[in-house]
Amino acid sequence: MLPQKKYYRQRAHSNPIADHCIEYPRCPKEMNWNDLYLCDKLEDESKSSYEKIVEFADIGCGYGGLLVTLSPMFPETYMLGIEIRVKVSDYVMDRIKALRTQNPGTYGNIACIRSNAMKYLPNYFAKGQLKKMFFLYPDPHFKKAKHKWRIINSSLLAEYAYILSEGGLVYTVTDVEDLHKWMVKHFTEHPLFDQVLEKELEGDPVKNVLLDCSEEGKKVTRNNGQKFLAVFKRVPDSFY
Repeated sequence: MLPQKKYYRQRAHSNPIADHCIEYPRCPKEMNWNDLYLCDKLEDESKSSYEKIVEFADIGCGYGGLLVTLSPMFPETYMLGIEIRVKVSDYVMDRIKALRTQNPGTYGNIACIRSNAMKYLPNYFAKGQLKKMFFLYPDPHFKKAKHKWRIINSSLLAEYAYILSEGGLVYTVTDVEDLHKWMVKHFTEHPLFDQVLEKELEGDPVKNVLLDCSEEGKKVTRNNGQKFLAVFKRVPDSFY
């Protein structure tokens, strides 16, 4: 039986700058992915524990809608959701466990951890490890004094560029036009990212599910709200 969200509800906002009781590896070499996934690929003892296994990262994964949607679409790809809220991350972990029990042999390629993506991403991922990153409906932090809390900012883009492979993609979705413009501005001003044109996304299966796979996306649809999608590519270092 799938967990019920009503038992995992938590306030929508969390201060990412504040101190949180979070355990994290000192470096990617110390991250043991075997505890999170159920795939044979991770059981090869000849491979180092930090080998570039996880390739998709959903930052602020919420209730896990994107992970669950992408899992059968990319069954050979390992994906990680990162969520800072305790109860919400607990829900995603329990949801994945229940899905694995109900559907033996599936959903072994997705996992969730509670962590602070604004502080610890380089502790989990090696240089150039990720092929895709997702920022779906991030907290807009409307007040100007809290713009420093936004998950997309000049300093953090350098970290995202570090852990993304050349040609890797960052997908952003929001229902707040001001935040959309903010994210586009910061990505396009950064020398290691180029915006991907809409025509270049034709045939991308991920694009077709992004807007409505998450709880927040479904809520925006129910409220007849607007959705803004922007995708950015990690350019080669030689371009810089």
